[in-house]
Amino acid sequence: MIRFGVALVIVGVVFLLLKRTGLVLGRLPGDIVIEREGFHFWFPVVSCLVVSGVITAVFWVISLLRKLL
Repeated sequence: MIRFGVALVIVGVVFLLLKRTGLVLGRLPGDIVIEREGFHFWFPVVSCLVVSGVITAVFWVISLLRKLL
């Protein structure tokens, strides 16, 4: 439970840092947004790639630390 709490704090800090830089997930360049009268389509392509990359990096670091310890 403590690890989960620490992970949530880290995710929160990352979101705050991204917000301060103006890069809010879901509004990155490359995300597809189509707005028409009575219709709104939003598909966060780049945001999904960023989240996937971050999660992959976190699991890679955890795996590396387990091997070293």
